Amino acid sequence: MANYKLEEKESFTVLGIGTELKSDYTDYMGINKEKADFWQAVQEDGSLDKLKAIASNDYIFVVNEAVNNKMMHYAGVMTEETLPEATRLIQFPEGEYIIVEGEASTDEELSNKLTGMAFGEALPEADYVAYVGGPNTAVVMGQRDGLVYGEMWIPVVRK
Repeated sequence: MANYKLEEKESFTVLGIGTELKSDYTDYMGINKEKADFWQAVQEDGSLDKLKAIASNDYIFVVNEAVNNKMMHYAGVMTEETLPEATRLIQFPEGEYIIVEGEASTDEELSNKLTGMAFGEALPEADYVAYVGGPNTAVVMGQRDGLVYGEMWIPVVRK
């Protein structure tokens, strides 16, 4: 049983640098490898540091979104600024979000853990709401006691 809550959020925008995930949506190993390769690349080439430098808070957004029938994955931040490297302004709708909290050893492990808990446990349990698409995000919020902590935010509607 997943520990989750429903929370009302105002609309918000995340500036992201992204990649298209080419693995089949059921190929979790392939998707996770593509995501890991992407995160390694944005850390090594300095793109993630450039995003962090213009962020309006300390949160890193790990965003998944379907765009033009493509599975997209982004590293993003909340900001009023822009970067030449940025590939998308990601619009999150106003409304209810299912929120799952967690912690893990690394940002990547946190994102994978929260995604599994949210889609595999919390959404099936919260049978009075539905995810109808749109962007969803794991939010890396910081570190404490040697672990990375954060939340998964998934926009939902009442059934």
